[in-house]
Order: sequence, then C-alpha cells, then structure tokens
Amino acid sequence: MTLSTRMTWAISLLATFCVAVIVHILVVLTIPLNVVHSAYTDVGSFGPDRSFNLLPDVKPGEEPLPALDPAMKHASCRFSLADGPVLFTAAVPSPFWSIGVFNEAGEAVYSLNNRTAGSDILSMLVITSEQLSILRENPPEDLDELIVIETNPMNGFALLRAFVPGNFQSGEIETALKTSYCGGL
Repeated sequence: MTLSTRMTWAISLLATFCVAVIVHILVVLTIPLNVVHSAYTDVGSFGPDRSFNLLPDVKPGEEPLPALDPAMKHASCRFSLADGPVLFTAAVPSPFWSIGVFNEAGEAVYSLNNRTAGSDILSMLVITSEQLSILRENPPEDLDELIVIETNPMNGFALLRAFVPGNFQSGEIETALKTSYCGGL
C-alpha cells in the first residue's frame, strides 16, 4: 500500500469518526425534545387538577410513576398557580407520611413529612411571591398555622405518600388520601 493510499484511508476513517461523533451528540441533545410525556403530564391522567387523586398500587412493571415505594399509598394533585394559591390539607392515620411539591419539569421544589412538620396533620400553602404580598394585605385567620411555600414555577404537582404498616390499615389510609384537600383558599 502506498503512502497516498494510506493517507486516503486515514482521512476517510477520521471523517467517518467525526460524522459519527456529531450524529451521536445531536441525538443525545435532542432526546429531551422528543420525550412525549413527563411526570407532570402523567399525573394529569389520574384525575382532575386541584384535587388529590389516588394512584394505583405499585406493582413490579406497572408503576404509575417512576420510583414509587410499594410500601406506600400515593395520591397526586396537579395544579397551576396561575389559578391562585394552592392549599394542601390532610390528616393521614399513618406512622409516616410525606408530601413533595414538584415543578413542571419534575424537579423537587419542596418536601415535608409528618416528623419535620411536627404534626400529624398537613396544612401547607403553595403560593407565588406576588400572591403572597396580596394575601398579606388581607390574611386569613389561620395563615400563621400554615406552612407557606413561596415558589416561582406556575405549574406543578404534589405527591402525597403514606406508609402502610399492614393490610388492616390500607383502606383507612386510602380513604384519608382520597379525602385530602388540594385546592384554593
């Protein structure tokens, strides 16, 4: 093989490698644009917005949302702060419950559980800075009893989780999650 033939082969291999790298980078960068669903849209399929909707039990291969704990019951509430602040209240008869508030991208904005809340009753308000300044002009009587979460994202969802210590409590916890409140003031 002559030197010019080797150079031609080397240049061809280098060009092919460069094209492959460029195509790979473009595919990786366009994956988020081609994803047709997100946790926010998935949560909307469980029921109406501004209402806690019980999620199906977690079974292997049939998870309603990714990374849910099968030892817990779950309820979700999708909301838009453009419709006003969102009040969350719940009384869950479980030794452990938690609530996570997520933005539209599925990133955690706030998380709370019954131990950090210091109470077995959830009473939390998610509100924008502008809405909070308006609310402070004419506050409700129980504002000082609420955990107030000030956030900028307008769309999001909450995931309320409750540990089920045994099947005998499953129905009671399920009822408590269904009757939890997610709505306006």
